[in-house]
Amino acid sequence: MKPTLVILAAGVGSRYGGVKQMDKIGPSGESIIDYSVFDAIRAGFGKVVFVLNPKIIDDFKAIFEPRLAGKIKTEYILQELHNIPEGIEFNHERTKPWGTGHAVLVAEQFVHEPFAVINADDFYGREAFHVLADFLTDPIRQQNEYALVGYKLSNTLSENGSVSRGICQSENGCLTDVVERTSIVRKEEGIVFEEAGTEYPLKEDDIVSMNFWGFTPLFFSQLKRDFSKFILENAHQLKAEFYIPLVANNLINSGESSFRTLTSNDQWFGVTYQEDKPVTIQRVAELVEKGYYPGDLWG
Repeated sequence: MKPTLVILAAGVGSRYGGVKQMDKIGPSGESIIDYSVFDAIRAGFGKVVFVLNPKIIDDFKAIFEPRLAGKIKTEYILQELHNIPEGIEFNHERTKPWGTGHAVLVAEQFVHEPFAVINADDFYGREAFHVLADFLTDPIRQQNEYALVGYKLSNTLSENGSVSRGICQSENGCLTDVVERTSIVRKEEGIVFEEAGTEYPLKEDDIVSMNFWGFTPLFFSQLKRDFSKFILENAHQLKAEFYIPLVANNLINSGESSFRTLTSNDQWFGVTYQEDKPVTIQRVAELVEKGYYPGDLWG
């Protein structure tokens, strides 16, 4: 059974100032998503599920359906604020999505096989997809065994502002803890994150989550249970988000599931800010020049 790729593309891109899910960074107008899907196909994935917001779905499908037709099965699903348990009222002044955990949950109807989860605006590299595909198709892997592809913190920062990263702790190749830090930046004294007005140091070689996860369908029931608890406490909040690491920690601490920490030699890069775009274009051009990708992915 071929695994499925779930791409979280419903973000509003407030720091980027545009719709980065469809922004052109390749020599023939490709977006980062194009390269992720191309790498997934080469790694043996059989389907891609796009989680989108209502504002971009029509334009998004107009671009990607012709490109991917006949190459991989595609599904599209909306992440909307009203996709919450029946009977719960939320603050209608809220515009921010409910977070990555909720985005995965809304894809449940299209995913019935082991699956990977990635962000739309992160370039993970072809080796990372192969590493995770091998894990997901391992015949002796248990249904409650999941995985995370980790990257070195120093290789995931932006020169143009703060970033959010899940800081990971591992033991014997398994994840023991992941904490979402939302204001990480490099300063003269080193890498720090800010919380409640105080700065705390981080290490260059800390392993971080870039939201590249591997799951089985069992994860959906666990997500649903934890999201029900989250939404009861946060329905009226304007910014509270239900992150995948929150669920991962709950599963690890309870012993209900385990997470293998996988690594890749690929260099991560992405577009958090508009100023990141020229660097991303240059890095993609270098990969094309080296022969990692064709000049026209789908030509």
